[in-house]
Amino acid sequence: METESTFLVTHADDESAVLHDTADGQVHTLATNPGLDAGDAVEGTIAPAGSLELAWELTDCDERRSLSTEHSEEPPTTQERELAEAQETGELSTRERAGIGEIHVLTVPSERVDETAEDVLDDEATLVRAARLGVNRVEVRSDAEAGVVAVRYLP
Repeated sequence: METESTFLVTHADDESAVLHDTADGQVHTLATNPGLDAGDAVEGTIAPAGSLELAWELTDCDERRSLSTEHSEEPPTTQERELAEAQETGELSTRERAGIGEIHVLTVPSERVDETAEDVLDDEATLVRAARLGVNRVEVRSDAEAGVVAVRYLP
């Protein structure tokens, strides 16, 4: 049974690749690697490979893009600061960006801002969300004094 979706490549080597379906969370191992790299987002179709159907093959690739994450030296924007001021510590606000992408604003205790920013950058779920949103880049901005971590999903 074929599956058409957006996938995050979570692991890749010369012989195979592992895809994470961003729609349902299923993980699929490809029998061969058609040139994918870890951190790629792939919009395409997979189908079972071989008679035992223990692995998958990428039968159609509509789009492939590399995803990147970075911790920006820039502070959160005015909009992000206003969202943070309107919520309690420990809360999250999500807003659509003009165009493509989203902005997530987290309020955390000041002493946990750096740790939270690093956790966001290291979390596979951040890249899964980026792949699902159709963006190429995740930028994290933070302000320890204000207790704000802004996660920007950008084209």
